[in-house]
Amino acid sequence: MSELPALAPSKVPTRQRLIEAGLRRFYRDGFRSVGIDQVLADVGISKTAFYKHFESKEDLLLAVLEMQNAWAQDTFHTMIKDRGGPTALGRLRAVLDVVDFIIASDDFQGCIFVNAAMEFPLPHEPAHLAAAANKRAIEDILHTLAEEAGADDPRALAKELCLIMEGTYITRHVTGNKQTIDIARRIADLAIAVHIKTTSPSPSGRGLG
Repeated sequence: MSELPALAPSKVPTRQRLIEAGLRRFYRDGFRSVGIDQVLADVGISKTAFYKHFESKEDLLLAVLEMQNAWAQDTFHTMIKDRGGPTALGRLRAVLDVVDFIIASDDFQGCIFVNAAMEFPLPHEPAHLAAAANKRAIEDILHTLAEEAGADDPRALAKELCLIMEGTYITRHVTGNKQTIDIARRIADLAIAVHIKTTSPSPSGRGLG
């Protein structure tokens, strides 16, 4: 997901300003490349003030990922509902519309959770665990929709759609190919049609039945 909009500093608590500044820095430049002094300069506070809110840069990163996880789930829920309509099947078919919205942003630098997992590859590292938690949460949302839509194997369909989403994020980020989303839509339509026998792939490839 792309970054959250910045709020006027005078109206935002210092802790929240630090999280939002950390999000922008970490998402754009990566965690290891960003020094804490850069975040402090963006917010305009001292290290003493920083340590009143966070114990370390890693502590700040975890707060960033926690906030972004909550925002991503809420946004995902809202967008598939708005774009997919009242039925579970319609919302499943709208999943790639959400992906399209994300990767079309000028600020898109890949998925922040994938980025975090790559920078912290050991499965026990807190940032890696936070990234994995987000992936499970999105899969669970899709699993619920797949159940409601009558999929023969809801968990398998959810996993397949998640794999398509992740592949789209990474391929679009690495190659810059704007046709990536069209390929992803066709694959997603096929996956849905395989698991929900009353459906067929959308002729347009958009899957907005």
